[in-house]
Amino acid sequence: MCSGRVDLGFVLRAFSKGIDGVFLGACHLGECNYITHGNYQALNMVYLFKKIMEHIGLNPERVRINFMSGAEANVFTESVNDFVRKVKEIGPLGKGEGIDKDELKSRLEEVGKLIPYFKMMNRQKLVSRLANHEECERLFTKDEIDRQFSEVVSYYIDPAKCQACMTCARRCPVEAVISAKNQVHVIDQDKCIKCGTCLEACPPRFGAVTKIIGEPAPAPLPEDQRAIVRKTKEKEVA
Repeated sequence: MCSGRVDLGFVLRAFSKGIDGVFLGACHLGECNYITHGNYQALNMVYLFKKIMEHIGLNPERVRINFMSGAEANVFTESVNDFVRKVKEIGPLGKGEGIDKDELKSRLEEVGKLIPYFKMMNRQKLVSRLANHEECERLFTKDEIDRQFSEVVSYYIDPAKCQACMTCARRCPVEAVISAKNQVHVIDQDKCIKCGTCLEACPPRFGAVTKIIGEPAPAPLPEDQRAIVRKTKEKEVA
């Protein structure tokens, strides 16, 4: 398949399964059979993932991408053998970095939850076509990725303002908004990709969706407490 289809989540899954290194073979840059030039996207993805690995304490050399044609079997063999030697030098995943097995699992799981967020935050850079590896190295900086980790965005629906209009639920691209008629809507934080569509979709007269930066969203209301009392009814009771 085209290397451009290799997702951040695929690479992370390999490490989560205990793989010590991930090697990607791609067509030469500028020689893609598709107008999307997916090999540039694969290259950018690798450099982004390397910075993510650095942040969580893993050796970024565990991920490598090399470019070759289908006729360059010798290049493929040499590249893979060199990569295998490098990974063996580093050692088993986690152990080579001095990270406890449970701690490693925790760190990888946390990154897994943030994959959609990183793709969203870096979407423009991920599709850029840079001329050489030096430019790619500078595309994602350590400070930038550290900041994205520390300033993770969450979205929260204020139960005092939500009027169950279902606009956010209809617009959410991943169906992360739990909605029911006449009930306060709730965002499933595990499914949310932090795209901000719910914030944009919420009618200004309600303003129920809040953007939270750098801290977790408040716990949602229990299901048996989500019934909405319309403002007009409140006035009648008063």
